[in-house]
Amino acid sequence: MSRTALRICPLCEATCGLTLTVEGTRVTGARGDRDDVFSKGFICPKGASFGAVDGDPDRLRTPLVRRDGELREATWEEAFDAVAAGIRGVVDRYGANSVGVVLGNPNVHTMAGALYPPVLLAGLGTRSVFTASTVDQMPKHVSSGLLYGDANAIPVPDLDHTDHLLLIGANPLESNGSLCTAPDFPGKLKALKARGGTLTVIDPRRTRTAKLADRHIAIRPGADALLLAAVAYVLFEEGLVDTGELTAHLQGLDELRAAVQDFTPEAVADACDVDAGVTRALARELAAAPTAAVYGRIGSCTVPHGTLASWLVDVLNILTGNLDRPGGALFPQAATDRTPRPAGPSHGFALGRWHSRVSRHPEAKGELPLSALAEEIDTATTEGEPIRALIAVATNPVLSAPDGDRLDKALGSLDFMVSVDPYLNETSRHAHVVLPPPPPSQSPHHDFAFNTLAVRNQVRYTRPAVPLEPGRMAETEILARLILAATGMHGADPSAVDDLVIGQTLGKAVKDTHSRVHGREPGELTAALVGDTGPERRLDMMLRLGPYGDGFGVRPDGLSLTKLLAHPHGIDLGPLRSWLPQPLKTRSGKVELLPRPLADDLPRLREALRHKADGLVLVGRRHLRSNNSWMHNVPALTGGTNRCTLHIHPEDAERLGLKDGAAVRVKGAGGEVVTEAEVTDGVRPGVVSLPHGWGHNRPGTRLSHALKDPGVNVNQILDGSLLDPLSGNAVLNGIPVKLAAVAAL
Repeated sequence: MSRTALRICPLCEATCGLTLTVEGTRVTGARGDRDDVFSKGFICPKGASFGAVDGDPDRLRTPLVRRDGELREATWEEAFDAVAAGIRGVVDRYGANSVGVVLGNPNVHTMAGALYPPVLLAGLGTRSVFTASTVDQMPKHVSSGLLYGDANAIPVPDLDHTDHLLLIGANPLESNGSLCTAPDFPGKLKALKARGGTLTVIDPRRTRTAKLADRHIAIRPGADALLLAAVAYVLFEEGLVDTGELTAHLQGLDELRAAVQDFTPEAVADACDVDAGVTRALARELAAAPTAAVYGRIGSCTVPHGTLASWLVDVLNILTGNLDRPGGALFPQAATDRTPRPAGPSHGFALGRWHSRVSRHPEAKGELPLSALAEEIDTATTEGEPIRALIAVATNPVLSAPDGDRLDKALGSLDFMVSVDPYLNETSRHAHVVLPPPPPSQSPHHDFAFNTLAVRNQVRYTRPAVPLEPGRMAETEILARLILAATGMHGADPSAVDDLVIGQTLGKAVKDTHSRVHGREPGELTAALVGDTGPERRLDMMLRLGPYGDGFGVRPDGLSLTKLLAHPHGIDLGPLRSWLPQPLKTRSGKVELLPRPLADDLPRLREALRHKADGLVLVGRRHLRSNNSWMHNVPALTGGTNRCTLHIHPEDAERLGLKDGAAVRVKGAGGEVVTEAEVTDGVRPGVVSLPHGWGHNRPGTRLSHALKDPGVNVNQILDGSLLDPLSGNAVLNGIPVKLAAVAAL
């Protein structure tokens, strides 16, 4: 007999509510939850395929341990014994920094991935930390840290109320939004136009989002910061700057005016391939709109000046008075955030507190560039030991990082590697131990990270839709045991990890004069926590201490896990609101418009005015039925238009003698791939596009469907040397490439 169960979708950043159909222990269907307070029934093809993702027969069901060179099924006890011996042996002999930790994008899509990696990193004490952020959004974290003093203080566009939305390097009709959590992003853009608003899209591709726009500007890839700086110049030059109520919170407005003086629309026109008149019109339209929001994403992050482009997105919102303003760009306030402290000077944000061992890349937000992982493993220097052991959690850097071939070889040379992954994929195939988490239907879900980026304040939690299958281990327990094994506490009860965090958090809270529990006894508060598991008790604690919380009884109408469980479709906490200066943590207590690291990087941007690359350049692309390399093993989410082809404009195809469907060799600084040409006017002349996350053709994996149509790894074209220097983010867009026709595939 079938039943239904609620589940928040973990397959992209939109976090839509789902109603699952469950037969026995198998998910047989998924539809949008019409009563969900946030998504209101919206669903995309990924969410509709939840059952297929959940029930993929290639998912690992038991741990694997390498014996005599082969990965073989093992018990959980055997697996964690091997982890403890492998990691602690390396730490004891070579030190903590010889253990690298790599965290992939799926970590922010699970409760376990949000709650436990910080504890792992603190316990290990390693500085060899790498995440997917440095092939994605790190420039936004760095620019936010420098502007606001907090790398996680990222304003999002008020999609439901803005009059003018300018998107640069973003394609939310395919991605469902990113660093902007918004179920039914397409519907919100259509609603914007229906109420008489304006949508402007800046993108070298005529994406589905660009087709919806009132104005589409096909910029030359990589020139995002130049164009944005020119818009800022026009705002100053034509007297269009109006910071309004923001003025009292700003520092450095005059210095900013001087800093953009070289970036006139005429000066940037050739490098951007954007007419000066169009740039001036952009500035005037932004300034004239009753409310406006500028939003930039991965296309403007994964370029040589990604941090400057991310900074200038916020600068334009500030200069037009639209930061922290309804209808503009606002700071969300999640239910599990800390209660805001009174406004005032704080600790600020620092870059480069340490550097990578080989190329001396500065850390950003505690991370080193993922592009540097291979050299940190395979290169000896006098600056300390190379990485000899690796902990990889929900990550596949062989496909997501530049020069996967080099990283592939480097991983094979490690003394020890443990991978937490449901699949034996291109990266986990190198592990000595693979720890497979259960399918998402068997896990609880709360979005810790994405609620800090949501376009409406709300809170939702779903317990597992299906009981944990016999022989499986909850992902939260897997990571708790991994922490104990890696930090010298192997064999302790995994609940000790949650107890430790709860004790430390409440111990600090009762000493904090700004906390609602100041002066109370930690033991009393600990005893008051509810929840069936350690993670639920931690969620209860965070909700009760948070900005909407009950303060452990201080506010009877406040949030707690008990109250949240009584509202299975979530609790609406209201629209985004203005609340500067509370989010600011800068040393001045103000928005610091021109921090020194950004000012020091501007000469490099001025140099770009004089160097326009000739020839073809490569950009990536995303498909609605895909999320990086996660889902290519699910038949329902591949095929059709979701294929790994090279988009090329008809003019370029004719010049190079390429026919639609023909085999084409794409060569860059890091290597070459051979793929299928797809001739389309969806890209501008001079630009070609390959999707990322493909290349499922390496031996030793267990991805039966992905192997049937593996595609090619676009990141193999890169050698990893091109980085945005401030953030360490890989340059993945605007890459010079050469094409050549080859014999038929």
